[in-house]
Amino acid sequence: MAVIATDARIADMRENYPPRAAVISWIFFDWAAQPYFTLITTFVFAPYFATHVAPDAASGQSLWGFATAAAGLLIALLSPVLGAIADASGRRKPWIAAFGAMLVIGASLMWFGKPGDPSVILPLLLAYGLATIGAEFATVFNNAMMPTLVPPNQIGRLSGTGWATGYVGGILSLILVLGFLAASPETGRTLFGFMPLLGLDPLTHQGDRISGPLTGIWFMVFVLPMFLLTPDYPAKRPIGGAVREGLTGLKRTLAELPRQKSLAAFLLANMIYTDALVSLFAFGGIYAAGTFGWNTIQIGTFGIILAIAGTFGAWLGGRLDDKLGPKRVIAGSMLLLLFAVVAILLVDKDRILFIRVAPPTPGGALFAAPAERAYLLLGCLIGAAGGPLQAASRTLLIRMAPKDRIAQYFGLFALTGKITSFVGPLLIGVITAVTASQKAGMAVLVLFFVAGLVLLARVDQD
Repeated sequence: MAVIATDARIADMRENYPPRAAVISWIFFDWAAQPYFTLITTFVFAPYFATHVAPDAASGQSLWGFATAAAGLLIALLSPVLGAIADASGRRKPWIAAFGAMLVIGASLMWFGKPGDPSVILPLLLAYGLATIGAEFATVFNNAMMPTLVPPNQIGRLSGTGWATGYVGGILSLILVLGFLAASPETGRTLFGFMPLLGLDPLTHQGDRISGPLTGIWFMVFVLPMFLLTPDYPAKRPIGGAVREGLTGLKRTLAELPRQKSLAAFLLANMIYTDALVSLFAFGGIYAAGTFGWNTIQIGTFGIILAIAGTFGAWLGGRLDDKLGPKRVIAGSMLLLLFAVVAILLVDKDRILFIRVAPPTPGGALFAAPAERAYLLLGCLIGAAGGPLQAASRTLLIRMAPKDRIAQYFGLFALTGKITSFVGPLLIGVITAVTASQKAGMAVLVLFFVAGLVLLARVDQD
C-alpha cells in the first residue's frame, strides 16, 4: 500500500508540472541573457571602455564602477515592489518582455562608443545602466517561475543546469566575437586569424563595439522559446488592484521579516557576498587589462576559459545542491572565491606571491608569462565557484520563502543583492581613484566574502 501511495504522489506531482519542453525553454532564458554579462559587463565592452574610451584604465574602472553602483541602487529600490505587484497580478512574462526590451535597447546603443571620444562617455554609461536594469529585472521575474516547473527535490538541478546553459551561451557568443568580429588593431586579424566579418574596422574597435548589438539580437532570438512554450502564471486581477494588493503584501512581508531570523540572515549574507561576486566579475577583465596590458582578444580568450570552468562548476553545483543542500554549496563556493581573491592580490606581471618571474613580452605568445598563467588558473577557480554560488542561492531562497509570495521574495532577494551593490563598485572606484592602484581597489572584496561566510553560518536551510 505504501508503494502504491508513493507512486500515486509521484504521478500527481508529474501531472502538476509542465512537460520537459517547457522546462528546457525556460532554461534558455539563461542562454539568452548571459551574453550581456559575458560580453558587455566582463570580457569585451567593459575592458574596451576602460582602456580605449576613458582617459586611462584607472579612471575607466572608476567611471564603470560609479555607473554600476547607480544602476544597482535603482534595481534594489524597485525590485521588491515590482515582485510584490507581479505576485498579486499573477503574470511573469509581460514583465520579462518589458525589461528585456530595455536590455536590448541599452546594449545596442553600445555601438556608438567610439574610442578616444570623451563626448560618448556619459551616453555610454547611461546606456549601460539602462541595459543592466533591464537584464536584472527580467532575471527576477524569470527566477520566480522556477517553483512551477519541477518538484522541490529537483530545484537545485534546474537552477544549476540553467546557470551552466547560460555559461555555454556566453562561451559561444564570446567565440563569435573573438573569432570572427573583433580583430587586433596591430594585425587586423581575429583570434582565428580571419579578417573581421561585416567589414568591421579594427582601428576604431568596431569588433569590440559590435558586442552590444549582438547581445541585443542574441537575447531576442533565444528568449523566444520561453515565451512560446513555458506556461505563465494565470492572471489574477487587473494591474490597478495588483499594485494596491502587492504594496500591502510587501509591507506585511517586511514587518514579518525580523521574526524570520534565518531567512533574514540569508538575505543579509546574500547582500554582502553578491556584492563581492558582482564586483569581482565586473572588474576582473578591467583588472587584467590594467595589470597585464591584455587586449580584447586576450581578455576574451581568458573569458572563454573561465566560462568553460563556470559551466562545469554550475552543472556539478546543481547536483551537489540536491544532494548536500544549497547552504553547503554556497559556503564552499565562497571559500574558493576568498582564496582566489587573496591569491590574485599577490600576483603581478613580474611576481607570483613573493617570487620574481619574467614579465609578459610585448607581442609574445598568448598567456606565455608565468604571472599570466597564474591569473588564468585563479580565474578558472573564480569561474568554477561563481556559478554554483549564484545557482544555489536562488534554490535556497525557494526552499525558505512562502510559495504564494515567491516573486516578492525574489524581489527582496534582488534587493539584498543590489541595495548595497553600489558599495562594492563604489569602494573599488574610490580607492582605485585615490590610490591610483587597481590592486588596492580589488582588495576590498576580501572583507566582503569573509562577512558573507560569517552571516551564512546563522542560516538554517531546513
